[in-house]
Amino acid sequence: MNTNVEIDVIQSKIFDVRGQRVMLDYHLAELYEVQTKVLKQAVKRNIERFPEDFMFVLSEYEFSQLVTNCDRFPEALKHSSVLPMVFTEHGVAMLSSVLRSQRAIDMNIAIIRAFVALRQMAIGYEELKRRIDELELSTNSQFSELYKVLTQLFEQKSKPRKAIGYVTTDKEE
Repeated sequence: MNTNVEIDVIQSKIFDVRGQRVMLDYHLAELYEVQTKVLKQAVKRNIERFPEDFMFVLSEYEFSQLVTNCDRFPEALKHSSVLPMVFTEHGVAMLSSVLRSQRAIDMNIAIIRAFVALRQMAIGYEELKRRIDELELSTNSQFSELYKVLTQLFEQKSKPRKAIGYVTTDKEE
């Protein structure tokens, strides 16, 4: 599989939950080519390696919102009675110490690269946003000056002005 294609596939499986970028246990198991049940068992056996900022279980509400907003999940996952675990970037890195297959090691490297690429894109968006804000400020000040000039011209137009040219008066003689 091409590295760019692999990173794109991985990035499509990264979601924002609780203000963090996370991956579902289902997707990680799929990428590591193990059953979700096996991945969860390995995590539960080593739970001390996965604090809350590395891995957490979605609430029913969070999971229903994720399913509602993302139609790419298989039916079995959508209607599962077991709530999924989600792993942050650090949790994914920690999985490499729990799952020791060569596939898991290779996939962990690709996943970390995908998280890094997303972070770099976010930094690029912040720079773009900053430049747009600067442009908006400069154009606002220019339009503000233009508005002032137009307002002054309008006010001058509405004031009575002295007539220019010859004034004729009809005198009765």
